[in-house]
Amino acid sequence: MSQPCGPAFEFSEEQLALQEQVRKFVENEIVPAASGFDQSGEFPIDLLQRGFELGLRNFTLPEELGGAGLSLFDAGIVIEELATGCGGFATSMVANDLALTPILIGGSAEQHKRFLKPVIEAGQFASFCLTEPNAGSDAAGLYTQVHADGDSYVINGTKQWITNAGFATQFTVFATHDRAKRHKGISCLVVAADAPGVSVGTHEDKLGQRASDTRQVVFENVVVSRDCLIGEEGQGFPIAMQTLDKSRPMTANIATGIGRAAFEYAREYALQRKQFGQAIAEYQAVQFMLADMATDVAASRLLGQKSAALIDNGQRASLESSMAKRFSADAAMRITTDAVQIYGGYGYTKEYPVEKLMRDAKLMQIYEGTSQIQRMVIARELLR
Repeated sequence: MSQPCGPAFEFSEEQLALQEQVRKFVENEIVPAASGFDQSGEFPIDLLQRGFELGLRNFTLPEELGGAGLSLFDAGIVIEELATGCGGFATSMVANDLALTPILIGGSAEQHKRFLKPVIEAGQFASFCLTEPNAGSDAAGLYTQVHADGDSYVINGTKQWITNAGFATQFTVFATHDRAKRHKGISCLVVAADAPGVSVGTHEDKLGQRASDTRQVVFENVVVSRDCLIGEEGQGFPIAMQTLDKSRPMTANIATGIGRAAFEYAREYALQRKQFGQAIAEYQAVQFMLADMATDVAASRLLGQKSAALIDNGQRASLESSMAKRFSADAAMRITTDAVQIYGGYGYTKEYPVEKLMRDAKLMQIYEGTSQIQRMVIARELLR
């Protein structure tokens, strides 16, 4: 699949080669399988492992710990390509970066070797456990409790909508010592998935991104050693926010890939579908829709690349990463809806790919901070 309007930045030969490698994997492996996994809701574990063998996981984690060692900008090239094949597959691939980045940010060198290297090198999955049944957008209001008990911590609570939870060997958990302290009372801890007291719910039967594994995780008197604490007590919230600043460009990349796929399918269909004696692409009404779709894809890509470049250069990018996530998620929803419209009645059936893309796109406006929360972050940054 080509990129409408070309890349926002000129790519080096190495970046182009990386893009081409991933594109071949997507076209040969993901696209043929995406519809089947969407219909069954099955987690594509074998396909994910083949991607891992190509280095398509743990994108931004350091090479010395077994990661791909990509810049956030280069990771975006890979993630966009994966998402053109299947948004759920891309989400499953990116989840390790989300789960392991807090440890990279706040952990010691010893914790990096203990909690990152084995998971990465073995091709295992980890999960990021922040959201709860009653604490989604209000992350500082979480209910999961942690308290010290001698040389250990004890965790009690429930996490909701946890990606890859059914296959994770390790959880990065955010819990509070005192709800009255809100964000100042939250700590970050690493919990083994097989620890006594940890239980994982059934796979959620979702509207879209059905190839990604999403479950509830319950912690009942789960005991972990003191050295499972990442950073200091009460540092969990800023660690989570720094992680999300870095992960939102990657989420924007997924949305961009979904939107791009929908645009390209719609363009191809408009050139082939004939009504009133000519291709519907000849009608200005359809041309204007395609023009808006292509513009949204290009703008989404540019915002994601800008925020990634800032972070790669060590700059703060809360504003830019929230802009990228908000715009690309809303754009993907517009693009995929218009793609279904261009397909007409055929677009509303599962025989054609665009209805899946529309369902996959909806989640982009919800997870890792809804579009409304992103607007709050953007406004706060503008008015600082």
